[in-house]
Amino acid sequence: MTSQLKTLLEQLQQTWHQTIPVSEFMQITPLAFDAEGFSVTAPLAPNINLHNTMFAGSIYTLMTLTGWGMLWLQQQLAGVDGDIVLADASVRYLAPIDNKPVAKVRWPDADLTMLAQGRRVKLGLEVELYCQDKLCASFSGLYVSVPKS
Repeated sequence: MTSQLKTLLEQLQQTWHQTIPVSEFMQITPLAFDAEGFSVTAPLAPNINLHNTMFAGSIYTLMTLTGWGMLWLQQQLAGVDGDIVLADASVRYLAPIDNKPVAKVRWPDADLTMLAQGRRVKLGLEVELYCQDKLCASFSGLYVSVPKS
């Protein structure tokens, strides 16, 4: 990973922690990023439920922020700026998470130039959550990025 990408991941984590306080409590951490994919993790301990598995709300938050983070990173690379919100989402919990989760998202080769033209961008992203290479949850999110004025 280049130093530019490493710096972007550090900025993203700071942004999460400053603007979404639960992300710091959950210890959400970016793992890897390239133009096509992004992965994020969080330790199990602060996100545990009474069954000693990952709390559903933590799963949802981790997956939401993984998609949000991918769009934020792509905006940074494209040199455009927009306020990103999650407009709609659904999640499927497929198996209990009893080990370190890793959320992964692929970039769908979307065009962000509309932000530079003062228009909003709508983007659907699919996030998958793995636990020891087993798919444990899937998330579909519709994100909207509105140009900053």
